[in-house]
Amino acid sequence: MTAPNHLFSYRKYWAECYGTAPFLPMSRDEMDQLGWDSCDIIIVTGDAYVDHPSFGMAVIGRYLESQGFRVGIIAQPDWRSKDPFMALGEPNLFFGVTAGNMDSMINRYTADRRIRNDDAYTPGDIGGKRPDRAVTVYSQRCKEAYKQVPIVIGGIEASLRRLAHYDYWSDSVRRSVLFDSTADLLLYGNAERAIAEVAHRIAGGETIDQITDIRGTAFKRKSVPQGWLELDSTRLDQPGRVEVHPHPYHYGNESNPEGDCEGSSNPEEAQVVQLIDPGAHNTDPESSYIRVPSFEKVRNDPVLYAHTSRVFHRETNPGNARPLVQEHGKQLLWINPPPIPLETDELDGVFDLPYRRVPHPAYGKAKIPAYEMIRFSINIMRGCFGGCTFCSITEHEGRIIQSRSEASILGEIEKIRDDVPGFTGTISDLGGPTANMYQLNCKSDEIRNSCRRPSCVYPGICKNLITDHSPTTQLYRKARAIRGVKRIAISSGLRYDLAVEDPEYVKELVQHHVGGYLKIAPEHTEEGTLSKMMKPGMGTYHRFKEMFDHFSKEVGKEQYLIPYFIAAHPGCSDEDMLNLALWLKTNKFRVDQVQNFYPSPMAYATAMYHSERNPLKKIGYKSEKVYSARNKQQRRLHKALLRYHDPDNWPMLREALRKMGKSHLIGRGKTHLVPADMPASERRPAQRRTAPRTQRALTQHTGLPPQGTRGAPAKSGSKARKKGPRKPR
Repeated sequence: MTAPNHLFSYRKYWAECYGTAPFLPMSRDEMDQLGWDSCDIIIVTGDAYVDHPSFGMAVIGRYLESQGFRVGIIAQPDWRSKDPFMALGEPNLFFGVTAGNMDSMINRYTADRRIRNDDAYTPGDIGGKRPDRAVTVYSQRCKEAYKQVPIVIGGIEASLRRLAHYDYWSDSVRRSVLFDSTADLLLYGNAERAIAEVAHRIAGGETIDQITDIRGTAFKRKSVPQGWLELDSTRLDQPGRVEVHPHPYHYGNESNPEGDCEGSSNPEEAQVVQLIDPGAHNTDPESSYIRVPSFEKVRNDPVLYAHTSRVFHRETNPGNARPLVQEHGKQLLWINPPPIPLETDELDGVFDLPYRRVPHPAYGKAKIPAYEMIRFSINIMRGCFGGCTFCSITEHEGRIIQSRSEASILGEIEKIRDDVPGFTGTISDLGGPTANMYQLNCKSDEIRNSCRRPSCVYPGICKNLITDHSPTTQLYRKARAIRGVKRIAISSGLRYDLAVEDPEYVKELVQHHVGGYLKIAPEHTEEGTLSKMMKPGMGTYHRFKEMFDHFSKEVGKEQYLIPYFIAAHPGCSDEDMLNLALWLKTNKFRVDQVQNFYPSPMAYATAMYHSERNPLKKIGYKSEKVYSARNKQQRRLHKALLRYHDPDNWPMLREALRKMGKSHLIGRGKTHLVPADMPASERRPAQRRTAPRTQRALTQHTGLPPQGTRGAPAKSGSKARKKGPRKPR
């Protein structure tokens, strides 16, 4: 594995003489004030421009600026015309296109495919300011505006659609976004390394189609270059047979299932591709690649889709991943291995760039809910090795933890204290994709670079994983000691299965950083469903709860755990959801905001949902089948079981319990789940609560809606969250 260039080692572009812009310009007037006649790079984004390190356009824009490039921003343009995409003129090097911090479809639609009326990344929380499939639409408009200008796409929407993928909203398998968007190059993951290479090489005279060797990129090509060795994915993980098993990569003449050659349906274009032994797992990623079934095959065969998902997830470790190749018609999609994670000083450099930490002045006094939610929070790390199958962090950020230095984090707290308007002494979060993976990694680089486990903590914590939380504990203590800081809250999701390995950390967290409630995510109670989620069993939850209660009592605090759960996850039956509802009833939990499973592109659980197979195990046509609640009525039932206490759900639950042969759970006693029906004269209208809109705000992670929509206390800041069952109305 070749060592990459240091992120800040490049010779700066000549335009560095213009210095640092107060804000990256969004208009020609701003460009004139800066003395610019043109932009070198223009970033088109689906989010409002907030100059803050939690917003992708600001991170990439400020980093490119530090390399000497003049960077402009076109934020939330009207996509119905090419004119808004010409507002800053023609960029000298390329357009960078992103949907924003969230996937545009997840941002716009609920898990039930209903349109949202709001958008936390838009001034005034107004919905509809970005198109569906924003990366595709924006790229097409850029191409209409300036046909000759290269287009580079990135961000979470591009990351999660870099391969042929199941699309929940159309209930179909779609091509890689590279083909639909007509873009020239796709960058996936946190793309500082890749964007630096692309920008400097184009500035140095290379054309976009010559840039094919950068990690963390995907591009189109007509054929495989000479000298590469091919590894057939179906020999790595045999998908089995259905009658006559056709050639898995053939495209075109279906009457000839064996095809004419690898990579081409035209014999005149055939080239010799050498196949290698599938047992050669340590093949050189710089001269060998894995060919996965074509788009046409995975579109028509769910088992091959599950197989491809399994192979894809086994190739996410930068230390041993090989390029993936997938045919789309007569073209090849080539995906290079993931980028090398940033070193601590590189990550510090990214977060120490001159962000103003506020929205662009063009928005005036309009509130941007996502910004309001994170304005006093600090990201201390990237990545997650949890591997939850419904989560997209691994596909986007990777499973290797990249941590900032203590000095950089503490310095940012001081910047917030001194520079951010409205700071009252509370830091709202020190975290990231998780709260407690800071500086946790494999004890050996050699072991890490050869590992293909999808999770370091499932089915149990790997013996090679460092679980010492003392760096996090020390960080909390030093952060609290900073002058002007009254409180440090921890709002990121907690991996309690890791936390119980370090009681000193749990004590520090519970006694100093919990404001009455702590949100954690068991996600389910039943082993069958948990195994499809790759989440720990409830025994770990109870261990953590014992610690939580003990340390709370030790300092005389009355505090509660707020568990989150997912309904209708693949592998979850009606019986499983009923058992979860009974657990909630027994433990006197009443969850108000709950979330049905949301099949985000390319996640493991999405492959289960689409294929009805379990890609966590070897895939075959006779392999384990996975049940999923797919129709609206059943998904509604699973969600209703989580809210068993809501009178609006009682008629549905009564009917379901009778059909399941569970009529004994209908009644007015403590052992009953829902009361028996009652006369209309005794009923009162239910008081429904809605979550604050900002709870759907900033999420850097999953491709799923933020945790705030998956479960929340009945009354924020009150003790009403945990109490006995409500009396029948």
